Amino acid sequence: MLEVGRITRPHGVRGDVNVLLTTNRIERVAKGAVLHTADGQLTVRSSRPHKSGFIVTFAECTTRERAEELRDTVLRAEPIDDPDELWVHELIDAVVVDSEGVERGRVVQVLDNPASDILELDTGHLIPVQFVTEVDPGVRIDVDVPDGLFAIADAEVDDEAEA
Repeated sequence: MLEVGRITRPHGVRGDVNVLLTTNRIERVAKGAVLHTADGQLTVRSSRPHKSGFIVTFAECTTRERAEELRDTVLRAEPIDDPDELWVHELIDAVVVDSEGVERGRVVQVLDNPASDILELDTGHLIPVQFVTEVDPGVRIDVDVPDGLFAIADAEVDDEAEA
């Protein structure tokens, strides 16, 4: 299961909640969508955009008290099968290889950044996703980065080690 969002707080007195998605796939809160929590599943009855998230009505949440209980609940869902998309979970633990064939480390997380998402490697290197040229999901990521990107990152790691 993938984390797709979080219930932030109740909205109103009828059990509606504010949901902040951590995905750009708004079908996660479409009518009939099933989301999973640590305590069971929630079925979306309706949703509408609100500020930076959505106001969602779940079939299993019909009171303000129940909505309060769901505050800060993490929402999970099955991965969406879309061959044209590159998913974060497919990048984690893949080996990053530069254009010269040098392995630069494994992806430990993908950082959300307004300009471009960034691959964080176990070596401390940070690589903007825009430099990815090929992906074998979960196995290997080929990158073509500007000259000096790894040298700058290596110098910063060396400076931190000396401090």
